Amino acid sequence: MEYDKWEPIYKKIVEDFDFSENADADAAQLLSNLLIGPVKADLNGLTDVIKGKDTLICGNAPTLKKDLEQVDLSDHAIIAADGATSVLLEQGLLPDVIVTDLDGDVEKEIEANKKGAIMVVHAHGDNTDKILSFVPLLTNIIGTSQTKPPHGLFNFGGFTDGDRCVFMAHQLGATSMTLVGFDFDDDNVDETKKKKLNWARRLIEGFA
Repeated sequence: MEYDKWEPIYKKIVEDFDFSENADADAAQLLSNLLIGPVKADLNGLTDVIKGKDTLICGNAPTLKKDLEQVDLSDHAIIAADGATSVLLEQGLLPDVIVTDLDGDVEKEIEANKKGAIMVVHAHGDNTDKILSFVPLLTNIIGTSQTKPPHGLFNFGGFTDGDRCVFMAHQLGATSMTLVGFDFDDDNVDETKKKKLNWARRLIEGFA
């Protein structure tokens, strides 16, 4: 998605959540500054994992483990949304790609990264401390932002980790996207999370 097409949606999200565009931009620049040398992944490598592939996009809803039992996992590129990584590893599954803003079980994400998972690390105004803490411990990183991306970063579109997986897979040419571990009606979350899930549903339904 070109940024000029994403920007009107981003503006609505900023207004709805009272986010700071300046803080988002500062976080993106910080991540850009950190992604130098061998830690930075080549977008072509990420594209090769996804383009022309059936993708399995794993959210972190409590249903994920059960949902995985209902899916033929062969011949899928596995994309994990943040905290879904730990569930996949527990099931003996290594995600090919992890899309994260670093607020899940980062130790498990580091473990998966060491085993070969590509990290798609997202910058926003509330996670600069985690960017500083964890990005130096990772390799093979693609950086993303929700603002206009600075040098070296990308904006595939999307807001939450889960729907960013969908936007990314779509933009990079996935043949299909099968979603597991998504529960947009989860009542066991706070009001802010409910609002985020509502946005995720609206954004993902745009691909239906």
